[in-house]
Amino acid sequence: MTEQKISGDVIAQENEKRAAAQAADYAALGDRLARNGVDIDTITTKVAEFAVAVPSWGVGTGGTRFARFPGAGEPRHIFDKLDDCSVIHQLTRATPTVSLHIPWDKADAKELKAKGDALGLGFDAMNSNTFSDAPGQAHSYKFGSLSHVDAATRAQAVEHNLECIEIGRALGSKALTVWIGDGSNFPGQSHFTRQFERYLASLAEIYKALPDDWRLFTEHKMYEPAFYSTVVQDWGTNYLIANTLGEKAYCLVDLGHHAPNTNIEMIVARLIQFGKLGGFHFNDSKYGDDDLDAGSVEPYRLFLVFNELVDAERRNAGGFHPAHMIDQSHNVTDPIESLISSANEIRRAYAQALLVDRSALDLYQDSNDALMATETLKRAYRTDVEPILAEARLRTGGAIDPVATYRASGYRARVASERPAIAGGSGGIV
Repeated sequence: MTEQKISGDVIAQENEKRAAAQAADYAALGDRLARNGVDIDTITTKVAEFAVAVPSWGVGTGGTRFARFPGAGEPRHIFDKLDDCSVIHQLTRATPTVSLHIPWDKADAKELKAKGDALGLGFDAMNSNTFSDAPGQAHSYKFGSLSHVDAATRAQAVEHNLECIEIGRALGSKALTVWIGDGSNFPGQSHFTRQFERYLASLAEIYKALPDDWRLFTEHKMYEPAFYSTVVQDWGTNYLIANTLGEKAYCLVDLGHHAPNTNIEMIVARLIQFGKLGGFHFNDSKYGDDDLDAGSVEPYRLFLVFNELVDAERRNAGGFHPAHMIDQSHNVTDPIESLISSANEIRRAYAQALLVDRSALDLYQDSNDALMATETLKRAYRTDVEPILAEARLRTGGAIDPVATYRASGYRARVASERPAIAGGSGGIV
């Protein structure tokens, strides 16, 4: 029997308060959609089946380069993190897997697997960390890891990624995500070509160790922590990497790692077209990084990304099976609440994209009717799909209003009494 961190009675009581209104709202939306030939139950079923992985690191309080302000009841270790992740899934029924980060989450694989099984959680892509130094490691990554000028440092970084694969195999994971902070801070500091050649050679060693049924995701990031140049700086370089390595290598698109005004949905379309879209790290950004909740700033852009995904799903695009993951840092909110909200916003964008009249859109596109084409998208986007999202949660045992139910459960206060408070004042992102 799955261990539940929030009492089923609390969920039932909170749902009962909202059941009548939910039924009325769902019926009203169903009538409206039916007039346009859309069956609401079909959409609800698809939404209920859509899942996104939560990041283990996301349930802790984040920070900036300048400061970090710890929250109450922060997880002390990976097992506390898994408890918190299970609460998110219990309430949303949208996050059945957790993405681990090594060495932050390093523990006995058998114990991790047993804990996940007890909580009803699986394990998504493994994430390696060669962008910071672990205690006791022989060689520093201050000046790079997989692209470092020193062969021993590169070998250490490769070995760490191989260790992540082995841990993942024991947990049932099927993918490895590699993001490096390698780059340079000053013009002339690094030889761009030789640096990239070293990176490709190191990554090729990791790729050779992948199990046959695994995928390798490489992630691009425009800047930070290197502020002059970054080794994997954009989707074009990422695509070159995936093509160079082979058929098991794919590009990971992090929504926050792009220059302002970048057309991310077009990048998604290109990667789908050429069979190299591996998946997503969902979040949002205002200037240049990924520390905001998904859909908090640009929900229409999130919808436009899902418009491309649903289009690819509809036409059975070759090699299309993207992984969906959240990657966020929560500085001023309860991380569990932010991840609940983000999972809901991601599903919202998916539901809205499912409502796009594809036949009409094709017609308007083929007749160069720009106004009606964009109005077709906006009509779907403007639809309030909250009754569908709530119904999907309700039918699968979740909460009609997951944030309100979480607050009513008293979970944060309970774990705050069990987990020692962490002193504030530290800097750093995690």
